[in-house]
Amino acid sequence: MRVSENSGGRRPADPAAVTVDLVIFTIRGDELRVLLVERGNAPYRGRLALPGGYVRPGEGLDEAARRELAEETGLDGRLHLEQLRAYGDPDRDPRGRVVTVAYLAFGPDLPVPVAGSDARAARWEAVEPLVSGTTPLAFDHADILRDALERARARLEYTTVAAAFCAEPFTVADLRKVYEVVWGAPLDPSNFRRKVTRAEGFLEPTGGRRVPEAGRPAALYRRGPAKALSPPLLRSGDQVSR
Repeated sequence: MRVSENSGGRRPADPAAVTVDLVIFTIRGDELRVLLVERGNAPYRGRLALPGGYVRPGEGLDEAARRELAEETGLDGRLHLEQLRAYGDPDRDPRGRVVTVAYLAFGPDLPVPVAGSDARAARWEAVEPLVSGTTPLAFDHADILRDALERARARLEYTTVAAAFCAEPFTVADLRKVYEVVWGAPLDPSNFRRKVTRAEGFLEPTGGRRVPEAGRPAALYRRGPAKALSPPLLRSGDQVSR
């Protein structure tokens, strides 16, 4: 094969499309759920999938992720959103070579979403049947979801992002429920309270209290300025590590 002089001695690259996919987690009914859409077009028509779409010419990846978040789900940009990783296996999309950049988002008790124009429906689904393979997803979205779940679990260990799942103001018990739901294990209440209230910049007291139907009033907090947890809250069986 003769190579063009302008190619620098390299073969021309095969064209590839770029998409973004969104893994949006929330907690509803004490259960970790992810936002899925029912595909309205081929391939995988009728199959559940992560919301997402093609990156437009001249559009940045973060910009595309925000746009798809609004267009496919009707959710606004108040969510914590971070880039997860890229997925580029040659056979991941039957339409041709498509590289996707996945994004991870968290939000507190998010509302019922509105499906976009290329989706039949959008709804919150329990995460466990999806990562276990009980409920199949389109493309390689089950792999993306598993990676996102592990990232979320790790992020709770080393950062203050767990508070993004809580509507302010919240109690320590509300925050502990987030850890228990995402990690999938119960935590010792006293040990957890001691660690999170002593973590610098994690929580800020509001001065208010929530009066339960039974029991003692619980102190209310808002998210503090810290982004990282030092020391981290490490997963260890059914306890927060000492």
